[in-house]
Amino acid sequence: MVFERLRQMIKKEFIQVFRNPKMKAIILVMPLIQSMVFGYAVTTDVKEVDIAIYDQAETPESRDLVDRFIHSGYFSVKEIIKNEREINELIDNGKVATVVRIPPDFSGAVKSDAIAPVQIIVDGTDSNTASVVLNYASSIIKNNAIELLQKQTGGIGKKTGEVNLQTRAWFNENLVSRDFYVPGVIAIIVMLVTLLLTSMSVVREKEIGTMEQIVVTPITSAEFILGKTMPSIFIGFLNMIFVALISVFWFDIPVRGNIFTLFVANAFFLMTTIGIGLVISTISDTQQQAMMSTFFFYFPAVLLSGFMFPIDNMPDIVQFLTYFNPLRYFLVIIRGIFLKGVGVVILWPQILALFILGNLVLALAVKRFSKTIA
Repeated sequence: MVFERLRQMIKKEFIQVFRNPKMKAIILVMPLIQSMVFGYAVTTDVKEVDIAIYDQAETPESRDLVDRFIHSGYFSVKEIIKNEREINELIDNGKVATVVRIPPDFSGAVKSDAIAPVQIIVDGTDSNTASVVLNYASSIIKNNAIELLQKQTGGIGKKTGEVNLQTRAWFNENLVSRDFYVPGVIAIIVMLVTLLLTSMSVVREKEIGTMEQIVVTPITSAEFILGKTMPSIFIGFLNMIFVALISVFWFDIPVRGNIFTLFVANAFFLMTTIGIGLVISTISDTQQQAMMSTFFFYFPAVLLSGFMFPIDNMPDIVQFLTYFNPLRYFLVIIRGIFLKGVGVVILWPQILALFILGNLVLALAVKRFSKTIA
């Protein structure tokens, strides 16, 4: 009888979930949209930046520098400036993001081994893009200066104090932001969907007045809670698998670690999100209240998770609060498994943190919920 009651409860929940067109859209369509948005639209990669060139020297040396900007792949020359007035006009109107100004004495300074100044004017409205653009431009100018020096010395430069810098990026060799963001979509989708499903499924019983009927049936509070949460657990794993498949087969993001570790971590993560959803259900009287409460928790959790902004850059008090955010730990696990290929030996602190948080939140939610339907 116990298993039959539980089976009927789970069956009822699945019917209610997939009978609602809005909920079906959240479960089936939203993971796809989120993956595509973060895969194509949300990116910190800087390519084809619109720039203007103000070449006052117009010499072979200055034209060689301009050619380097044109063929770098990072910049697209939109304007050739002829006077100072055009600089302010182009930047103020947003027609270009950067202006490269080469002074009239550029070639003379290069040939005389003097300092040859080049001015880079960047629209600093978007500070992140401006910083990346300055780094790209500085690298192009530096490489140009090294080649000019080699030409003047016949390929023989000073050896004293020379530093040969070689850089190598591990795990995300091409520094593509897509590889960083898309796997993280697994975490934010699983959290949002399970929070909504759990909190609203219970409130729905209160709102339509069937909670009292359920209380007088032979079903126990444990069976009721398990029946309400099992569809969320199933859909949470389904979303995780769906986004992971998109990441691997559509965006070619490698999975270098053990996929079984990801399933275990996802189970512990679901414990926290389902527990939080149950707590929200106990403080809400309508589905609208549950949805508002869910988003009230969800958005700060995403912002303080390290999904988009580094936690190390946050104030100390905010960094302390992130230790209570399960999304923080799950993101580290996902990116560690996808990009770094690390396993339990490295990720055990995050897995343990999820296990502890999940048990605490779920125990609190079950205790509070039992009192609610008692």
